[in-house]
Amino acid sequence: MIVVVDERELVKNGYTSLFGREGVPSTGFDPKEFGEWVSTAADTDIDAVEAFLIGQGDMALNLPRAIRDRSMAPVIAVSDSHSLETTLAFFDCGVDDVVRKPVHPREILARAAAIRRRLRALTNYTDIGQIRVFSDGRDPEINGEIFALPRRERRILEYLVANRGRRVSKSQIFNAIYGIFDEDVEENVVESHISKLRKKLRKRLSFDPIDSKRFLGYCIDWN
Repeated sequence: MIVVVDERELVKNGYTSLFGREGVPSTGFDPKEFGEWVSTAADTDIDAVEAFLIGQGDMALNLPRAIRDRSMAPVIAVSDSHSLETTLAFFDCGVDDVVRKPVHPREILARAAAIRRRLRALTNYTDIGQIRVFSDGRDPEINGEIFALPRRERRILEYLVANRGRRVSKSQIFNAIYGIFDEDVEENVVESHISKLRKKLRKRLSFDPIDSKRFLGYCIDWN
């Protein structure tokens, strides 16, 4: 999920709409509301955020440090100004990158992915048993062959692999895939996506690598 912070309603709605077209959940905050949310939100909600997009607002320069107290997700500032002073002020307050409008949402997503790779000092893929899962949006591979998946199922697999060895709840998966503020989608849709994903994995691998326990959640791992 991408969190957009800007005092202008039109800007927030515009970015959330654009990210939605790219299949990425997002939500918008006014800077004053965001400051309270980021300091009090549950850890599971914060962990669902893939990147923070900071725009215009009186408190904008104070937000990156508040974010860093809770999350290591990329913080990208979007500047309306071509002023060097504005750019330097954003970097001084702790953002990871500054982009100038107009900017395509795909560029923002690419920059966020690059920052995550640097922050985590990881390669762009994770191997777990016979499965290779990429962090750049590509379909996973099984035994070196492309394992094509619909976007939601791929993102669920990515989330399970990122949390390998740790059981995650249906709510955590829903928050990561759909966003914590999506009221138009029922949380139970996760069960349908996971059921389809498990069926496809079982067909390709001849076994099901996803373990589920009632009330405890889901886990993927190779023993």
